Amino acid sequence: MDKPIDNYWKLGLDEVAERLADNGFDVYRADTLDQARAMVADEILPALKPRTVSFGGSGTLAASGVVDDLRASGEYEVLDTWDDSLSPEAKYELRRQALLVDCFFAGTNAITRDGQLVNLDMFGNRGGAITFGPRNVVLLVGRNKLVPDLQRAMERIKEYCAPVNTMRLNMKTPCVKTGYCMDCSSPQRICNVWTITEKSFPQGRIKIILINEDLGF
Repeated sequence: MDKPIDNYWKLGLDEVAERLADNGFDVYRADTLDQARAMVADEILPALKPRTVSFGGSGTLAASGVVDDLRASGEYEVLDTWDDSLSPEAKYELRRQALLVDCFFAGTNAITRDGQLVNLDMFGNRGGAITFGPRNVVLLVGRNKLVPDLQRAMERIKEYCAPVNTMRLNMKTPCVKTGYCMDCSSPQRICNVWTITEKSFPQGRIKIILINEDLGF
């Protein structure tokens, strides 16, 4: 068999795609990140016709080029919470405003095989946007985010995602030095707000592109 690893993951993604659809999510499939980027540009955005867009922190989203496309298009009012020229206070205010955009882009920390999204955030703006506010949410998700159940999702996030993200962000937290969660009280702690999304309500509001590649953390 050619590409047995890709085929292995395809079977898992097929299963979770069915569960997500049963839970009211709109599900798209892409073999590569480039295909996902084209899907956003050629299918999702033309169908939604958003006026305002924004995005949450996501390694997958950053690598996809989708944010660059949004900035360059000139078709949308982009609330750019990644603009490093802004002060922390200005970024925080934009995160608040971004909860009312027409379309919000992000990733997710984990998806269980029964179709639940699990996330842990510092500010809670990503989880807040997924939960309520933006008219539509689009999540780009690599195959490595697939886990068997809720317990494994939370373990994955605490044991891997959080320490790696603190390292990426150059935070001053204990896990940067230890490589594992210390349940710290650091002022820069990024593990503050859990969200578990069992279903999309209204149906189809949350759109998930499942990508058969290892992406992000």
